[in-house]
Amino acid sequence: MEISNKKATYDYFIEETYEAGIVLKGTEIKSVRQGSANLQDSYAIVKKGEIYLLNMFIAPYDRGNQFNHNERRTRKILLHKREILKIANRVNIEGYTLVPLKLYFKENKAKILLGIAKGKKNYDKRETIKKRDLEREARKEAKYSVRG
Repeated sequence: MEISNKKATYDYFIEETYEAGIVLKGTEIKSVRQGSANLQDSYAIVKKGEIYLLNMFIAPYDRGNQFNHNERRTRKILLHKREILKIANRVNIEGYTLVPLKLYFKENKAKILLGIAKGKKNYDKRETIKKRDLEREARKEAKYSVRG
C-alpha cells in the first residue's frame, strides 16, 4: 500500500528527498494499511530539534471505538540528528519547504518520503502541464505505431 502526494510535484521543485520513520498509533497504522490516508495539504516543520508532520489526514479506523485517533493530529518524524540539522538549515536559512511525498510500508514499518522543496511559480506549473501532455502524446503515438 502506497499513498502519494501528486500535488507536491506539481506545486514544488523537489531538490532532495529523505526516507524517514513516522510515529503512528495502532488505529492509525490499521487505517493506513486500508489506504485511508491523504498527504495533500500536509507539510513538515522543524521544532526544537525534531521534525513534525502537520495536517496529514488519516481516517478513523472503522473498528477503533474509544481508542480511535484524531484525524489531523501532529505526528513526529524519525530521522538521525545530523539529517535533522541539515534539513533545519535548509528550511530556516535558505527558505525551502519540507513536503511529504509518499507514505508506504517497508519491512512492515511505516515510512514517509520527505522532500526539500522550493515553490513553483504559475508559469512553471504551466510548463509542467505542457511537458506532461507532450509525454502523454508521445506514449500514445508509440503505442499505436507498435501495433500498426
